[in-house]
Amino acid sequence: MKPTQVLMEDHRVIEHVLSAMQLAAERLSRDELIRPAFFINAALFITNFADGIHHRKEEGVLFPAMIDSGIPARGGPVAVMLAEHEQARLFTREMKDAAEKMEKGIRSARAAVIQNALGYVALLRPHIHKEDNILFPMADRVIKPELQLKVEEDFS
Repeated sequence: MKPTQVLMEDHRVIEHVLSAMQLAAERLSRDELIRPAFFINAALFITNFADGIHHRKEEGVLFPAMIDSGIPARGGPVAVMLAEHEQARLFTREMKDAAEKMEKGIRSARAAVIQNALGYVALLRPHIHKEDNILFPMADRVIKPELQLKVEEDFS
């Protein structure tokens, strides 16, 4: 399987979590009872899977292969994706911190949970679309077959 196909399969898993986060944040904004642990666990999933596994493959393997294949490291699509990854990490940290405060009974933290959960969703949906429809096809075109094999091996 091509490395970009592996990454797109990861995206399908992440999209399920995005849908659940959006629904939970919307319900919380309507004062429905949503356990803070939901958002803490969502942050742990993001940290461990979306960032720890998926982004590791992109940032540590695919993006360097794209740069080695002639895609600019600065001012181009790779730089945009890296900046969005950093913004996603910030939303995740802030959501988790606010959810932990909410869990301790600090009701005012609800707004930060909602804002950061919805901010993450709003960032990630178009981010995934750009990767699936622009960046990954570009990677498939520019990365030579022998380097594609190395990228695939390095994903393991």
